[in-house]
Amino acid sequence: MEGTADAAAERDSTDAEPSSERARGQSRRKIRVVVAKPGLDGHDRGAKIIARALRDAGMEVIYTGLHQTPDQIVATVIQEDADAVGLSILSGAHMTLVPRIVELLEEQGVDDVVLILGGTIPADDIPELKELGVSEIFTPGSSTQEIIDFIRGAVQEQRTPS
Repeated sequence: MEGTADAAAERDSTDAEPSSERARGQSRRKIRVVVAKPGLDGHDRGAKIIARALRDAGMEVIYTGLHQTPDQIVATVIQEDADAVGLSILSGAHMTLVPRIVELLEEQGVDDVVLILGGTIPADDIPELKELGVSEIFTPGSSTQEIIDFIRGAVQEQRTPS
């Protein structure tokens, strides 16, 4: 993938920088988004459309492919130094998969990644998912621009020192 070596070199070079310089560097680098399809759901057309829209909006997108386990997704988020992870779940397994992914992120000390969810999510489940730490949930009918704008805003907020 073009740019991956450059991004890795940039990450390596920021390790020795003071935090204020590292923060400025992060605000300049492309937003990195992992798009993942956890579980046994075999429908990935929507995830691919979102991945392409994010890429076309200037983000660096890592698409994991189908049938990813929570452990694989979290490992990818860490390895790719992602700013955000978007989970696409159409199977109805969101109340099992999302809590496990959140748990694994917490166990690994990953607290600076924006977690979003898309798919067929019943309205009754949304409050509990947000309480778990999902930043936003996009259901069928959400526009790609709405998703792009949300990710940009949430990542910018995450990168801004408090």
